[in-house]
Amino acid sequence: MKYAALCVLALLSILLLVAQPAFGLDQKNRPNLIFILADDLGYGDLGCFGQEYIQTPHLDRLCADGLKLTSHYAGSTVCAPSRYTLLTGKHIGRAATIGQRQELAPGTQTIGSVLRSTGYRTACIGKWGLGSDSGLPNRQGFEHWLGFVSQTRAHWYYPDYIWRNEKKLLLPGNPQTHETYVHDLFTQEALWFIRSSQSEPFFLYLPYTIPHAEVLVPEDSQAPYIKKLGDPERPPITEPYAMQGYNKPRYPRAARAGMISRMDRDIGRIRALLEELGIAKDTLLVFSSDNGPCGAGGQDFLFFRSRGGLRGHKRTLYEGGIRVPTIAWWPGTITAGTVSDFPSIFYDWLPTFANLAGAKLTQPTDGVSLVPTLLGKPEDQRNHDLLFWDYGEWSNDSRLSAVREGTWKLIVRHEKTPRELELYDLSTDLAEQHNVAEKHPEIVEKLLPIVNRWSRGGR
Repeated sequence: MKYAALCVLALLSILLLVAQPAFGLDQKNRPNLIFILADDLGYGDLGCFGQEYIQTPHLDRLCADGLKLTSHYAGSTVCAPSRYTLLTGKHIGRAATIGQRQELAPGTQTIGSVLRSTGYRTACIGKWGLGSDSGLPNRQGFEHWLGFVSQTRAHWYYPDYIWRNEKKLLLPGNPQTHETYVHDLFTQEALWFIRSSQSEPFFLYLPYTIPHAEVLVPEDSQAPYIKKLGDPERPPITEPYAMQGYNKPRYPRAARAGMISRMDRDIGRIRALLEELGIAKDTLLVFSSDNGPCGAGGQDFLFFRSRGGLRGHKRTLYEGGIRVPTIAWWPGTITAGTVSDFPSIFYDWLPTFANLAGAKLTQPTDGVSLVPTLLGKPEDQRNHDLLFWDYGEWSNDSRLSAVREGTWKLIVRHEKTPRELELYDLSTDLAEQHNVAEKHPEIVEKLLPIVNRWSRGGR
């Protein structure tokens, strides 16, 4: 097609990005960096993004005191590939495998390795989900690590062990006694790392597991919601979740709301510690989610309107599956109460953090530095040529790809014969209700070669 060469050249031009000199920052003034990642939190699950039932006062305050990113995207619609794009700065079309089977090869450039090479202390606390052996956090730039290696084990909140660095931290009897709620352990470790690192620049990657999978939280977090959220009966669930033995709480909606509020409470504790130590103004804190909401374990995301009026959910490439609630807070640097609708994505954070740390990237990236957006200088912000997503599990019945260029978004369903094409103009149809592929064949002709080049299903 006549647009194919131009599209390929445009995509390849993204790879020319290298870290720019930090914006007036010298070695002594490089900010601490914290990236907190929720798991399966929908675009509409926070009060500052329209949630009416769940209490998130600390995140709402961060949003009011910082920058609200209303068009920020996860790198995929499921856990592992989304984390791959975040840590490597590359879109998912460059991954060696598809679906949840992601593992980082030796020598992979990650946010951890880039920042550690410039003198940052680095820690990963929470859910890793990017393979074992060479893919372990300690071998990918993180000097300290606590959490789950396996995605499957990360479904549970009272495990019998997790990993601290490369040794098991045993929690004997925990699945029966419910003595240690693992989310609380992650928060304790994060607070320790911040306190122990206050005299030098640090990067904390904190991928919490809330509200993923098992719907379970200590009773003190359920109490404010019990009998206040409508029908307390467990909503119906479908395979495969019904077969996996998830806990069946008496009040599932109260449990889910309590999980999110407990995470919110602990993010408030992190902010309070930064302020207590006098390093809040030296710290950029980013909060986001790895993909859209999911019904795992019986979560009733429809009741909570977790999609925020968007179409789709986890495992789809509609906006509800990939557009995620994102906040950036950096007191004294980010202007309070600001909002940006600039389309950004997970693979932007590696070049952004490298930019702020004054680091040079040794490998190309698909992202753009968001420093101008963070500093309130949209006129200096480099635009994306395009955004790309690809999703597929072990069978061929759910192969999806999507590409966004400007306000146009093309979704391709590869399992159909011929492939099913959906085109949406997000400037007028954010809810993706009107497929205009037949009305705009020239746009389809322009975007389809990009899918053909990068999609596993299109090859």
